Order: sequence, then structure tokens, then C-alpha cells
Amino acid sequence: MDILFLLVPISVLLALCVMGVLAWAVWTGQFEDVDSEAQRILQDPPAD
Repeated sequence: MDILFLLVPISVLLALCVMGVLAWAVWTGQFEDVDSEAQRILQDPPAD
């Protein structure tokens, strides 16, 4: 039972860190142009 006093705050901090990273990714525009990468993978590679 005593381990819960350690695990619950650690899990809450971990969840807050994950939400913070997700918020940072959204605010910095990481998810703005997801269609161009999906189209790029279908195109032929440039000839060297």
C-alpha cells in the first residue's frame, strides 16, 4: 500500500509530461502539413 504513495505522483507527472510534449508539438506546427509526406512517399525517387 505504501508504494502507491510513490507510484501515483510519478504516473501523474509522467502524464503531464506527455501532455506537455503533445501541446508543444501542436503549438510549434508539427502537425500542420501531414498530407505532403503521405504524397511524397508514393512518388518515384529522383534519378541520380
